[in-house]
Amino acid sequence: MSDKATPDCMLLGCGILQAEVRWLIKKNGWQLDTDFLDSSLHVNFEKLAHALQSGILRNRGRDVIVFYGCCHPRMEKILETAHIFRTAGQNCVEMLLGPERFMAELSDGAFFLLEDWALRWDEAIGKTFGDNPDVTREIFQLSNKSLLCLRTPCSGDFEAEAIAIGEKIGLPLRWMDVDLQQLDRVLREAMSHRQLIEDSKNQGMTA
Repeated sequence: MSDKATPDCMLLGCGILQAEVRWLIKKNGWQLDTDFLDSSLHVNFEKLAHALQSGILRNRGRDVIVFYGCCHPRMEKILETAHIFRTAGQNCVEMLLGPERFMAELSDGAFFLLEDWALRWDEAIGKTFGDNPDVTREIFQLSNKSLLCLRTPCSGDFEAEAIAIGEKIGLPLRWMDVDLQQLDRVLREAMSHRQLIEDSKNQGMTA
């Protein structure tokens, strides 16, 4: 089973981890093109579906792997209609941390913060709750105990932004340094699955 992408392979999906994905592509020498979508689309299901479907049409004829988790209630239906598949994982944080670590932190009340959203908080998250800071704080504190800031080898310094966000939502900050081994594994598995599909098609054509 190969984890090598084909020259026509396209990774289409969320841009929140684009620096990390590009780093892995370069490190591993993968022949994998990328088409990243705005990470703030998560707060608007209609816009997310439109952007994803447009991306699928834009890359028609390519071997598309969708880089998303269960980020839209109709995600599986969208992919089924297009006859393509997505990377394994509930969301980008699970792909980064692994399911066990992700669930442990989630169960402990963590709200996960990556650099991309920290730098674009008002656009990606803040506008969802309007201009009422008291309501925003109440919503975040209802189900979260801490703001867990995830740093990868590709992260810049977003400490000031994280501190400001923590003050806005009234949650204490925690920091976690995360390597890219799990994300590497997720991408390799997706490319291996893509290759299995292609091999199956080729066998069917020669049968």
